Amino acid sequence: MLSSTEVNAHLSSSDNSKSTIFAIPGQVSDHVTFLSFTNSNFDLLKSAIEECRVTKTPYEVALIRHANRVSTAAHTAVMRAVARATSERELEAIFLKTCIERGCRNQAYSSIVAGGTSAATLHYVRNDQPLSGKLNLLLDAGAELDCYASDITRTFPINGRFTQESREIYDIVLEMQQSCIDMLKAGVLWDDVHAHAHRVAIDGLLRLGILRGPKEEVFEARTSVAFFPHGLGHYLGMDTHDTGGHANYKDEDSMFRYLRVRGKVSAGAVITVEPGIYFCRFIVEPYLEDPKHANYIDKHVLERYWEVGGVRIEGMHREVLQGSVR
Repeated sequence: MLSSTEVNAHLSSSDNSKSTIFAIPGQVSDHVTFLSFTNSNFDLLKSAIEECRVTKTPYEVALIRHANRVSTAAHTAVMRAVARATSERELEAIFLKTCIERGCRNQAYSSIVAGGTSAATLHYVRNDQPLSGKLNLLLDAGAELDCYASDITRTFPINGRFTQESREIYDIVLEMQQSCIDMLKAGVLWDDVHAHAHRVAIDGLLRLGILRGPKEEVFEARTSVAFFPHGLGHYLGMDTHDTGGHANYKDEDSMFRYLRVRGKVSAGAVITVEPGIYFCRFIVEPYLEDPKHANYIDKHVLERYWEVGGVRIEGMHREVLQGSVR
């Protein structure tokens, strides 16, 4: 390995007329030149590095596991404090304190501390609202250790006991997560796992009467996207949303448009599984006005669930050739 000040001398020390130089645009020091090279490629190296980052070494996994253990302690501390807390910011402070005192000063991302209906906002940022009179808390937060991320979400009742409606939604989301985890193995098509999560959500929402009609028709109409509008998970590593996922945000299929991982899951990858069901008026109400979807949603039953806000459960899982290991 050479410093940038040594690169030019090294490159000019041999005949490079038949060699190809690979570099990443914007990542080359201004004083480095490739004039001695006939051929250059500024497209391949970045994508190659991103692909390499998908598969984690045992050391990388150990860092992620440690960050995960610290995050677990912090989530537990928030759960213990939530019944007597007065605001979201108080709980965020408890999370940060617990991480810092365990050696993780940095966070993998900005925490989401969402009380009540704020949990229906997928990337809620305020974290400053009072908790009085609200049903549940959604906490999406993870510590970082030596540049490696953790990522955990839990949803739980503020007063220690779910309402009937909250528990019904929580149980559906938990079933979505657990059944998707059971599908995980190296080479599994992530699109199929995501579609399975939607089928489980549809089954559950049909049982509650929020959705109605033939199950397969609801799935093909993509009406469940109103309640589960994001992708099932993402690779995790030096970035919270790590590289190599091959997302296609131009996909015309609304069920798959926001998937951060497409194609087969690589052996040795660390991936999150984070299904959710949300009652976000901004997202759901246009579906109620759309004839394609309106017949599959019962407005009267739906009224009982708005205060649930949103439920998401997220954990990290490492894929190996033999199967999945939590």
